[in-house]
Order: sequence, then C-alpha cells, then structure tokens
Amino acid sequence: MTTTIALRRTMPLLRLPLIMWGGFSLEAVAMATYFLRDDFSAAARYYLYIAHLSPLWFVPDGFGLICLGLFIHRCIIQNRSIIAVVVLLWIFMSLGIGYLFLGNVTALASSFKMILPVFIGFSFCDADTGAYKKLLFLISILFYASIFGVVLSAYWKAPWLNYTYEAFGVQRKAGRLWWAGSEQRLSGFCEDSTIVSLFILVSFVMTSIRKNVWWCLFCGGVALYALKLTTSKTTMGVLAIYLMALIVIRMMPERMRFPTLRMLAAWSYASILIPIFLILVFGGTSVGAKAFLFSLVDRINNSWQKPFIFMSQLMPIGYITGCGVGCFNYPQNQFSNLTSYWVPVDNFYLVTYLMFGVPFIIFIFFVIRATLLTTDIYKLSLTFVLNIFSVTVADYGPASGLLLMSFIFSGVFSKRASFVFQGGKPKRRYALHANAPAQGAPAMGGATPRLSESG
Repeated sequence: MTTTIALRRTMPLLRLPLIMWGGFSLEAVAMATYFLRDDFSAAARYYLYIAHLSPLWFVPDGFGLICLGLFIHRCIIQNRSIIAVVVLLWIFMSLGIGYLFLGNVTALASSFKMILPVFIGFSFCDADTGAYKKLLFLISILFYASIFGVVLSAYWKAPWLNYTYEAFGVQRKAGRLWWAGSEQRLSGFCEDSTIVSLFILVSFVMTSIRKNVWWCLFCGGVALYALKLTTSKTTMGVLAIYLMALIVIRMMPERMRFPTLRMLAAWSYASILIPIFLILVFGGTSVGAKAFLFSLVDRINNSWQKPFIFMSQLMPIGYITGCGVGCFNYPQNQFSNLTSYWVPVDNFYLVTYLMFGVPFIIFIFFVIRATLLTTDIYKLSLTFVLNIFSVTVADYGPASGLLLMSFIFSGVFSKRASFVFQGGKPKRRYALHANAPAQGAPAMGGATPRLSESG
C-alpha cells in the first residue's frame, strides 16, 4: 500500500517532458528519437563515430527505459490491466530464459536493449494519435527526407558508404547492398534498404490520413518509384494494396468508411497464417537464384522452417515457453555461442513466437479483440499495413519496427479494453462525427469515431 502511494506521488514526474519539449508527451519524444536515429542511421553513425560522440547513438534506448516506468504507470496502475501485468512479467521471464539459452551476459544485455522499444509503443495505449500534431509533422518530414535520400544516393556517393565502425566488439559497415544479379539496392541515409523502405511506407500511411486523394495518388506514385530504387518488392506491394484500400474506402458513404477500415485491420491478422499456408503448399519448391520469387522461396524452405528444427534439437520445451528474448534474433547472431544455429526469421509473428512461446499466441488473441474496440484510425491503418508487411519482414531491425508493432498492439492495454476484458459491460456507444482528425482533413476512413461519453 505504501509503495503504491509513493508511486502515485512520483509518477507525475514522468509528465515533465510536456513542459520541457514544448507540448511533446514523453512517448512522442521517445518515438521521435527512435525515428530520427533509424531513418538517418548510416549518416548518424558515421558522423557520431568520427566526432567521437558514439554514445549519443543510445539516447533513444534511454527513453525506452524511461517508458518502461510510463508503461507501468499508465497500463498497470491507471488502467489496472491484468494483461499488462502478465505481459510485463513474461517479458522479464523470457529475458531469463533467453539468458539460459544464449549463455552469456552480453547477449542478455543486447536482448534487453532490443526489447525496450515495446514499452514506448505500449505507452500509446489510450492515445488519440491525431492529437500528436508535432509528432505527425515530423513523420511527414521523414517521408519527404527518406525519398530524397534514396533518389540522392542513386547519383551521389555518400561518405558513409563502405565505412566500417565497431560497436560492442561487432564490426558494421554502412554500404550499398547487392542482390542476386548485382541489382543495386539504394538505402539513402539509412544503413539498409529495408529500413528506408519501412520508413517510406509508414510515414506515407501516417501522412496520407490527413491528405486528400490527389496528394495520396501523386505522392504514392513517387513513393513507389523510390521503393523500386530500394528493390523492396514486399514494401512496394504493401503500399500498392494500401493505396487501393484508401481509394475504395474514400469512395464509400461516410457511415461505412470507419467500420470498413476497422474490419480490414482486424482481418489483416489472418496474414499470420500465410507462412504456414505457403510452407504446406510450396515447401520444397526450388527456383533459380536470379528468379523473381527466389527470396520468397528461400523464406519458405529455410527462414521459416529451420528455426523450428533447431528448436527441437536445442530446447524442445521452447515450443511452449519460447527460447527467450534474443533467440533467433541478432543477439544470438552477434553475441552468443549458438551463432551457427542462427537463421534470419523473416516474419514478425514467427520470430516473436519463437522467443515468447504459447503466451504470445494468447496475447495476439486479445490484441485482435482489442482491434474491434479501437477508434484510432492511425492505429487501424498501420495495423492493416504492418500485418501484411510483416509476412516477410521480422521488424526487429531497426528498433523502430518493433516500436511500431507495439504501437498497433497498444490498444489491448487501453482503459476501455481492460474494462471489457476483465468482465465489464460497456455502456457507451460510438458516434461517428464528420470532423476528421487534423482539423477537417480527410482521413482514410473519412471520419473519426469518438466516445459519446468521457472515459
């Protein structure tokens, strides 16, 4: 009891950044630092390294640690979410399992650092994303900057290309990646073409919600051209799907737009089954190394299957408990004695199940239910996009990818979801108003649902 009173007295300190950052909330500042670092990762690492300021690279991780306290305050103390308590305990238990699996303290530290962004995303549990105007403005700037960087890298050799630096004893190189057939993959200001393609996709989605159809069509076309330069076929396909969905929804009567968007978001979780379907139907198929579908076939035959074979050899109980945070992820690849068993698991849900086991499946069941209670069109739009994107991408690198996934999951800890999941019967109904977020600008769904009563 005394501890609870003390926490309630001290936790308001977490809201100090509202004053310090001119209206930015703590979670918005934390998200902004991760986005800025990751979207300019190659340039940032290069200039920080040569200026002997490399420790500044880890400033976003410091915000992630602070948001652990914010998550406890908002989701556990304020919202009294039992799911939040279980998730927090299981994350720390999985860190312990990961330590036993990976076998050293360095891998444990890397795993803890890797998981910190989830607490930033979870802290948006009750957020109305449209109210974070400064954060959304920054994200729109990142959209234009990402495209500019990709196009620029086609004509300019940046000083950080092929520059080798060391971090925690691991050598890294920021350079142009080459796919089979010597196809150039441009990465702009980022270390990797997949990273910049993620930022182009996500920043376009979050900006398009406040823009009209003509902006979406023009800038969407420009974004597709930039994604072609990165050779990220997955991201191009997802952006094209999003554009089609956006146009179809805006052609609907206003009363149908938001329900359709929420339905698409909920059904997008069916993409979790796609790897299983592809393995059953196309497992064992082979194509040439230069074939268009080579990367997909490689995932079907290797990336999505081998980790489970290794799991049965190394830790059979892991099918239930998971093998812990960091397993079959970069902590295992870079800091563990099990490097020879590492496989890049190019699917977010598969790699997260490997780490957390059956409890993660139960968690996703509640996340899907929470989606049906969500009224934030930014979260719903990103849910639709990121679930499709994550079929062939792990989303743990860069850290912003994991942050975004936890952002779309955050509704499961909201006050409303906690009330419903813990036996309450919602008395409030949703009313659709004509006013869209951001002062009348058209949303993907055309209207912003709001609670008819406060709370």
